[in-house]
Amino acid sequence: MNNMNKLKVKSQKSKMRIAMSVLLLSNFCFAHTARDTVNYSFSLGQAIDFAMKNQKQVQNAQYDEQIAQQKVKETIGIGLPQIGASASATDFLEIPTSVIPAQAFNPLAPPDALMAVQFGIQYSATAGIDVTQLLFSSDYLIGLQATKTFLELSKKSAQRTKIEVTIAVTKAYYTVLLNEERMKLLDANAERLKKLSEDTKALNANGFVEKIDVDRVSVAYNNLLAEKDKIKKLFSLGYSLLKFQMGMEQTAQLTLTDKLTEIKFTPEASAEKFDYNKRVEYSLMQTQKNIALLQLKRNKMSRLPTAVLFGSASANAYRTKFDFFDTKQGWYPTVLIGGKISVGIFDGLQTHYRIQQSKIELLKAENNMNMLQQGIDLELESAKINLFNAAVALETQKKNILLAEEIYKATKIKYEQGVGSNIEVMAAETALKESQT
Repeated sequence: MNNMNKLKVKSQKSKMRIAMSVLLLSNFCFAHTARDTVNYSFSLGQAIDFAMKNQKQVQNAQYDEQIAQQKVKETIGIGLPQIGASASATDFLEIPTSVIPAQAFNPLAPPDALMAVQFGIQYSATAGIDVTQLLFSSDYLIGLQATKTFLELSKKSAQRTKIEVTIAVTKAYYTVLLNEERMKLLDANAERLKKLSEDTKALNANGFVEKIDVDRVSVAYNNLLAEKDKIKKLFSLGYSLLKFQMGMEQTAQLTLTDKLTEIKFTPEASAEKFDYNKRVEYSLMQTQKNIALLQLKRNKMSRLPTAVLFGSASANAYRTKFDFFDTKQGWYPTVLIGGKISVGIFDGLQTHYRIQQSKIELLKAENNMNMLQQGIDLELESAKINLFNAAVALETQKKNILLAEEIYKATKIKYEQGVGSNIEVMAAETALKESQT
C-alpha cells in the first residue's frame, strides 16, 4: 500500500510539472505574439505618409526614377573619351605557306617554275591601347536632351503614382470611417427594436396587441441583426483593404484617429481659370509632346556630319619560343592618331520621310493635349455639380434624420397609448433607418 501511495504521489507531481510547463510555454507564446504585433494610430495624413514610405507601387516608381538618373549619366558617358586595351598571343602550329616564282631566289630557274616558301615565326603577340573621342554628333546632342526629358517623365510618373496611392488610401480610410458610423447607427437601431420587441411582447401578454404585431417586430429585429453581421464583416474587410493600400502588414493593429463627424467642407465655385499644369496627366502629355519635338529635331539634324578623333598605341613581338617576357628580345611599337568625319550624301530619302513622320507625331501629341484639356474641363464641371448636390443632400438628410427621430418617438408613444398601430411604428423605424443610411 505504501508503494502504491508513493506511485500516486509521483504521478501527481509529474502531472503538475507537465501542467506548469504547458502554462509557461503558452505564456511565452502569448508574450512573443504580443511583441510581434505592431500597433498604429493614424490620422488620414499619417496614413498617407506611411503609404508614401511603404507602398510597393510608390517604391517601384522611385526605383524607376533612380534608373532614369543612371540612364542620364550613361548617356553623358558616350561623349567622354572611350579607352580600351587588348592583348593577344598566337601560336602558328603550321606556318602559312606562300607560292612565289622560283626566279625570285634562283635566276637560273625556268620562268614558269614556282617555289613554296614559309614566311613568319611560330609565336607572335600584340598588346595595345585604343582611344576615341566624339567631337560632334547630332544624335548625341539630341540624346542628351532626350535623357533629361526621360528623367522628367519618370519623375512625373512617380508623382502620378503617389497621387493614385493617395486617392486609394483616402477612399479606403473614409470607407472604414463610414462603416464605423454605420455600425453605430445599426447598434442604436438594434437597441431601439429590441426595446420595441420587449414592449410589444409585454403588451401582447396583457392582451393589448395581437401576436402578429410581435412577429412583425421580431422579423424586423432579426433582419437588422443579419444586416449588422454583414456590415461587421465588411468593416473588417475595409481595414484589410486600407492596410493593403498603405503597404502595411495585415497582422498589424490599426486604429483610425479621424472622425467622420469632424469633417467639414463647404463647396465653393471658383471663377479662376483652371491651371491644366496642376494635373499630372497634362504634365505627362506635355512631356510626351517634348519628346516628339526632340525626335523631329533629331531627324532634321541627322544630315549634319559626325566627327570623331581616335588614337592607338600598340606593340608586336615575334619569338621562335613562347617567351614574350624576355627582356633581351624587343617589342616593335606602332603609334597613330587620326580623325574621321562622316556625312551622308543620299539615303534614298529615308531622312525626309522620317522628318514627315515626326511632324505627324507632333500633331497627334498636340491633339491629345487638346482632348485632355476638354476632358479635364468636363471633369471639373461634373465634380462641381456632384459636390454641390452632395452638400445639399447632406444637409437635407441631416434635417430628415431629426424629423424621422421625432416621428418615430411620436408614433411609438401613440402605439404605447393604444391610439396607434404597430405598422405605423415599423414604417417610422424604416424611414429613420433609410434617412440615417
